[in-house]
Parts: sequence; C-alpha cells; structure tokens
Amino acid sequence: MSILPIVQFPDPMLRRPCTPVTAFDTALRRLAADMLETMYAAPGRGLAGPQVAVPRRLFVMDCTWKEGTPSPRVCVNPEILATSDTLVVQTEGCLSMPGVPARVARPDWVVLRWTDLDGARHQARMDGFEAVCAQHELDHLNGRLCIDLMPEDARLAVSPLLTALGTPS
Repeated sequence: MSILPIVQFPDPMLRRPCTPVTAFDTALRRLAADMLETMYAAPGRGLAGPQVAVPRRLFVMDCTWKEGTPSPRVCVNPEILATSDTLVVQTEGCLSMPGVPARVARPDWVVLRWTDLDGARHQARMDGFEAVCAQHELDHLNGRLCIDLMPEDARLAVSPLLTALGTPS
C-alpha cells in the first residue's frame, strides 16, 4: 500500500463528475487500500476518487477510527436512495481544502446503496455523522464541494481561506 497525493482546491479535477467503476479487479482493490491508507494518514474520515486524481465513482470512509473503533467502508458506484426531511447543520472539513471550515445543512439520515470490492450490492440507512460523511464524499463524485452548499455570506467569510489555497472565490 502507499499514500497517494491529495488533490487540492482549486484543481479542476475536484469539479469533474466521475464515471462509474466497471472493473472489480486487483487494481481496484489496490486503489481502495491506498485510499484508506491515505485517508488515515491525512488524517481524515472520508476520501473520494477525484481527491486522489482518479475520476471514478468510488469513495472510502471510516467515521469511527479516531475514537479507536475502525470501521472502514469502501463504496463503489454509490447512490442515495432516500433522505430525511430534517436537515442538520454541521461544520465539515475537507482534505482537499485544509483549514476551510464549511457550515453545511444536510439531511440527518440517508439510505445509501453501493457495491463493495467483490461486486456485491449493499444498502444501509446511515444516521448522524456517518450520513454527513457519505453525502460529502458522494458530492465529490458529482464534482460538488461542501463550499457550494454554504450560504453566500458564509462563503464570503471563508473566501480569504480559499484565496490562500490558490484562487479567488
């Protein structure tokens, strides 16, 4: 396994919608293992394909490892089937935008369907932080960033941080 370089904002790779994964092979397994190692080293709780310059519909997440209970998950070709009507506002961080806090409103639960590395389909309801993390990573696969979901005034407040990362907002 190896630690991959993380693509940083404003790289256009972060704005490209990803293509579906079609080959469930050794290369995909290696990529997923490298992505998990990269996420843990960063240290983050989620990492999507475009964040490591791979424009494929794949993300990894582990919402509990920082509390001492690792629960890594690899989600290939994920999709949200249902969402809560109740929104929760949380501050999100992003490994591609270090130091830029994003206060974002998202549904407090989602039903996610994905394929694992063996090609088996899964579906689960995710609540709380796990739901937020899955939505954040899925947004990356669609070329959307958490700052896109911020109200205009909040985006203006973080614009100096975005400028410091490489481009005016």
